[in-house]
Amino acid sequence: MTGTTTTPPGADENVTHTPQPLLEIRGLSVSYRTRGGAVAAVRGVDLEVWPGQVTAVVGESGSGKSTTAHAITRLLPGNGGIDAGTVRFGRHDLATLSEAELRTVRGARIGLVPQDPTVSLNPVKRIGEQVAEVLRIHGLATRRSAPAEAIAVLDRAGLPDAAVRARQYPHELSGGMRQRALIAIAIAAKPELIIADEPTSALDVTVQRVILDHLQRLTEESGTAVLLVTHDLGVAADRAQRLVVMSQGKVVEAGPTRDILADPRDEYTRHLLASAPSLTTPRPRTAVPAPKTDTAPLVEARNLVKEFRLPRTGDGPRTLRAVDDVSFTLHRGRTLALVGESGSGKSTTARLVLRLADATAGHVLFDGTDVTTARGTRARELRRRAQLVYQNPYASLDPRFSIGDVITEPLRAFKVGDRFSRLARARELLDRVALPAATLERRPAELSGGQRQRVAIARALALSPDLVVCDEPVSALDVSVQAQVLDLLAELQADTGVAYLFISHDLAVVRQIAHQVAVMRAGHVVETGPPEVLFTRPRHEYTRELLAAIPGGRVPSSAAEATTS
Repeated sequence: MTGTTTTPPGADENVTHTPQPLLEIRGLSVSYRTRGGAVAAVRGVDLEVWPGQVTAVVGESGSGKSTTAHAITRLLPGNGGIDAGTVRFGRHDLATLSEAELRTVRGARIGLVPQDPTVSLNPVKRIGEQVAEVLRIHGLATRRSAPAEAIAVLDRAGLPDAAVRARQYPHELSGGMRQRALIAIAIAAKPELIIADEPTSALDVTVQRVILDHLQRLTEESGTAVLLVTHDLGVAADRAQRLVVMSQGKVVEAGPTRDILADPRDEYTRHLLASAPSLTTPRPRTAVPAPKTDTAPLVEARNLVKEFRLPRTGDGPRTLRAVDDVSFTLHRGRTLALVGESGSGKSTTARLVLRLADATAGHVLFDGTDVTTARGTRARELRRRAQLVYQNPYASLDPRFSIGDVITEPLRAFKVGDRFSRLARARELLDRVALPAATLERRPAELSGGQRQRVAIARALALSPDLVVCDEPVSALDVSVQAQVLDLLAELQADTGVAYLFISHDLAVVRQIAHQVAVMRAGHVVETGPPEVLFTRPRHEYTRELLAAIPGGRVPSSAAEATTS
């Protein structure tokens, strides 16, 4: 099919291209060995990636997107293997190369941006050392020149204050900053192909735009090809020339992005488009009665300040004020969203509210009680009434536990119920987050990123808390499951009156879930208001910048019509 093609499908016919695709996959099948037997994850996938183009692979969590991406460079888990098919990259079939031959391709000619920065970065090495290591291994820098060149690569990847960040460890960076460090590692050797597995899932929209602009420049200036695995159809619509839709391990539709978005042929593709918050108007939110004006707020933050010490860098600053004079109130049955750039102080503010970090100054009141310095029994009472859904589900789930153990752990810790009632509660919660009961017997490593995130949400709800802090709770979810989880959170709020402190970089999601929005920048709250006002008539320039960066704006008008037809 491709041997006689001289122009990549969906490309500008006036631009000269290589007559062959850079990457050509034919009949790829991958399975995983489990205790219950072999599980087919990818079945007969055909896929092409052309030089100078972005090809996006979209689909639900567990559809085989990431497995396909990892099979290309044979970075599958130990229980995974390629059963059939070819992975042609230049003159090589990567499916049959020896490990020694693969090492000459990985990193130098094919760069990989993994989905999970916390697991992928070495926790005991500074960020700059990890980038410099790539440059040295591939002979692109000497031991003396590598540190300075690593800083330059981090700067190219959009990491602010690259010289300072290079001297920090992964745990000292926000989730978005860690993701940018991974992108720096992937682009350090200027590879011909970049496989980006959810490269912007942890990034706010402004930084997301910077990263995607950089990847786009690579494709335009040097002919670098990008295989973009994403659940964000807005990103795919904006950036990809070709779109591949996967479901249950198979490709159900593929072709030029504009054609698929304007006229999706497969029912599954139409379902994805209809679920995408970035491409549609906000869905109706479950109505929650307004709190009585004489009711005390559940959470009240008063003039919160949090400072961190920075590593020494000559005459640079010695401390970072991550949260600076932040105040807000949150009533029962309401959702307050904190939005802003990575590093703006959103997650740090949430940790102060939950007493997972000590405030430098200010006060936190929970149900009228000052918990700013709570210790012992008072802190334990707060833990039961306030739960957290972490941004990174893989790092927050014990890999030795079964999913049943993970979800029932809070119930055991607070001695709620017996073994049988706890398991019944776990099954109920799994059903509510759209996971089958059989998941109870599996372990976190056996689940996809989106499935792990749903488990984390189920665990946070186990104790029926008064407050749930949701730190990017749907960033790892595909759009259809994302819609289910947002509906679930709204239903639970209507039923129980739970309050949410919702942290997200996805303003389309925030528009659907929040009753009040606080926009943060550099530790300050720069603007607050209800989403219907703040997103249509923003007062602050930074809020307008965030709104302008929402992906999906380049989708043809016919695509939007297709989602509602």
